[in-house]
Amino acid sequence: MKYKNLIIGIGILFLGILIGNIFSGSENSSQVENEHLYSVEKENQIWTCSMHPQIKLEKEGQCPICAMDLIPLVENNSTEKIEQNEIVMTPEAIQLANIQTIEIKKSNVNKEIRLLGTVKADERRISSQVSHISGRIEQLYINFTGEKVRKGQRIAKIYSPELISAQKELFEAIKSKDIYPQLFIASKNKLKSWKLSESQIEAIIKSRKVKEKIDILSDYSGFVMSKYVALGDYLNVGSKLFEIANIDKVWILFDVYEADIPWIKKGDEITFYIQAVQGENLKGRITHIDPFVSSESRVAKVRVELNNKSHKLLPEMYANGTVKAKLSNEENAIIIPKSAVLWTGKRSIVYVRVPHKNTISFAYREIILGDNLGEFYLVRNGLLVGESIAVNGVFRIDASAQLMGKQSMMNQVANSKSKKTSVKIDSVFQKNMGFVIENYTFLKNALVESDALKSQSLVKNIKKSVNTLDIKSLNRDIYDVWLKALKPINKALETIQNSTDIEVQREVFIALSYEMINIIENLGIETFNNKPLYLEFCPMADNNTGAYWLSYDKEIRNPYFGDKMLKCGEVKTEY
Repeated sequence: MKYKNLIIGIGILFLGILIGNIFSGSENSSQVENEHLYSVEKENQIWTCSMHPQIKLEKEGQCPICAMDLIPLVENNSTEKIEQNEIVMTPEAIQLANIQTIEIKKSNVNKEIRLLGTVKADERRISSQVSHISGRIEQLYINFTGEKVRKGQRIAKIYSPELISAQKELFEAIKSKDIYPQLFIASKNKLKSWKLSESQIEAIIKSRKVKEKIDILSDYSGFVMSKYVALGDYLNVGSKLFEIANIDKVWILFDVYEADIPWIKKGDEITFYIQAVQGENLKGRITHIDPFVSSESRVAKVRVELNNKSHKLLPEMYANGTVKAKLSNEENAIIIPKSAVLWTGKRSIVYVRVPHKNTISFAYREIILGDNLGEFYLVRNGLLVGESIAVNGVFRIDASAQLMGKQSMMNQVANSKSKKTSVKIDSVFQKNMGFVIENYTFLKNALVESDALKSQSLVKNIKKSVNTLDIKSLNRDIYDVWLKALKPINKALETIQNSTDIEVQREVFIALSYEMINIIENLGIETFNNKPLYLEFCPMADNNTGAYWLSYDKEIRNPYFGDKMLKCGEVKTEY
């Protein structure tokens, strides 16, 4: 029995060892297998850039475009169909680029129009003070412009031979007044026709003495705007002495650009302020709209009439006004923020978010814009209610599309059926545009060198070349393209010229470059000595939204970063 228990114990021990080896071997095998799978998975990991998803590398590192740290690529296992020209973006890229979208809705078309005006005298209250009798000025009581006069006030004393003869006739008529009363009345009326007052005539009759000199009295009340005579001048009947304006009522004439004229109508209220009248907002209604537009300034005048008994408003004071206008024939229209639109001169582009469930992507779309509503555009065609579009970070989306070779602002790929219109433009304009770009590239090089003072000094050459452009040969459509670009070009040049901050100059240079590129895209260019001109792009500029510039150097020399990121960028096209 003793031996039997021993044998059973030994058997149980061997059985335990056997079972332990089996389970231990299984665990080790699983660990080895998992380590192998992890190693394989790590070897097959693809790394990408959150800002440039087209970059796909097998090793961890930095993006060759922007030098940002690469992140692991998470494969999209979605079965959703992605079209060829869709720009797929990761959530990280959306966040870094600060891309925001809005849903398209319909609303009434309202616009706040800002107007610049000038106080003017009411034309109906401007009068010419003339002489009603010939003679020589012996004394002037009004000696300078701006002097206030009232009706019946003495303004000049004259010597008049005709008046002397008329007084003698009057005295003779008085003697025979009872026999020939009509003669007396005629003699008296003769003096009245020369605008002598009743008191002056009665004083002559009472004195029975001939007055060689007589006072001329003002026919009007107001302020002297112009003075036309001097002491000793000889006057004829109708000679102008003064121009007198009554400013108890004044006009405020506001300039309205032709694009805003459809928004303005009689009866609209204008709220405005005048610097000389501190702390007081004035209001008035439009009483007249000029039926013509100035050929030089391209503006029409609208008039507001205002009571001015206190004479606080003086002619030629400046007024800043605002009209909250509404297009009555445009109700429930589609309106989008200006920040959503990329404008190339001929094409207006937005990026529409594609309604996928598990993927964030945007699609290029050309739209037709209507009126400029200040911070918004009216959309005539191309968008539907309920769609979502990008309103912030749009340049970043477009830059990604360009880097991927997809349809973009600067790249109308085969999927786009639209064709670029060829417009014949005078070669003189294109040659002069070459001189503009020549001076522009000098400015670009100064920004590369981070030389703010040099940038300032180079602006005057660009201004000079811009002002010598021959625009007479341009047709109306092309003229409008040039005119629309001219204002932001001049504004950018002024800002660069007035700033010594290199970062401010670089920021403004983005807008200047954008306008120059648009002009070349639409109007063409003949470069100096037919040198090749390159369109270059940096995706890191303008707070990672990307920015373009023009250069005669094919080698990238970045004007937005200088030595900090001199080589950041790439050539997009050659002109």
